[in-house]
Amino acid sequence: MTTKLYLILSGTIFFLVGILHLLRLVYQWPVVVGTLVVPHELSYFGLPVATGCGLWAVWLLRRR
Repeated sequence: MTTKLYLILSGTIFFLVGILHLLRLVYQWPVVVGTLVVPHELSYFGLPVATGCGLWAVWLLRRR
């Protein structure tokens, strides 16, 4: 796998995860893993982290 392909794939996945965090916050979607209910506050942390990682991948891709 080339570096360019890796950055495209990882950036896309991170942006999709960031969008899902945003949609979860907007529509108040519940997330249940087994018997554990994941609190919405986790998406307040996950949204900027996932989006930031996606932006970092784009920045590295454009820098090359």
